[in-house]
Amino acid sequence: MLIQVKDLKKIYSLGESIDVPALRGINLSIGKNEYVAIMGPSGSGKSTLMNIIGCLDVPSEGSDILDSHDVSQMSDDELAVIRNRQIGFVFQTFNLLPRANSLHNVELPLIYSGVNRGVRRNLAREALERVGLADRMFHKPNELSGGQRQRVAIARALVNNPAIILADEPTGNLDSNTGEEIMEIFEQLHKAGNTIVLITHEEYIAKHSQRVIKLLDGLVQSDERLN
Repeated sequence: MLIQVKDLKKIYSLGESIDVPALRGINLSIGKNEYVAIMGPSGSGKSTLMNIIGCLDVPSEGSDILDSHDVSQMSDDELAVIRNRQIGFVFQTFNLLPRANSLHNVELPLIYSGVNRGVRRNLAREALERVGLADRMFHKPNELSGGQRQRVAIARALVNNPAIILADEPTGNLDSNTGEEIMEIFEQLHKAGNTIVLITHEEYIAKHSQRVIKLLDGLVQSDERLN
């Protein structure tokens, strides 16, 4: 399994004697090349779960195994390395550098990895071509539509050839037609062999996946395979 979480709990301390449980004992596994949607109402724990799977946070209890590594026991520096090499992130708000063009935005993970300029530029070009933005490489975010900005963000997530792509409400800031175009890209990436975990509250977006996991009050409420 690519991802295995066992008895995963996350408790946030808000002050003296005030503990808020976000995850109450999650157990789930995700294999390579799966396409999974995680759903749930506000406060269900889906964002907390994504942050832990994405090595942005650590659990209070339980284990989080990513590609045979128990990341729940790693230091902040070790987690940063795993994030950069193993995980590609796509966010609702795109998170692009406003003064950098598309090519440079996509290069960023490779810069952090110490890849030399010539290699990283070629890899960034290839990633932008994969998402249909070969003609927008030198445009800055304010010169792109919302859908094009999200394509740049997807290319950035792909450029390190990560083990998993985590997408947090990737169509949340887009109109429905543009959202469907973005979901078609995720489908193409999945067909090409990528593992995708998608956080969404929209049923029609979740239906693009193979499997829907629904959370409620920090627990898995249901786990259904769609195809």
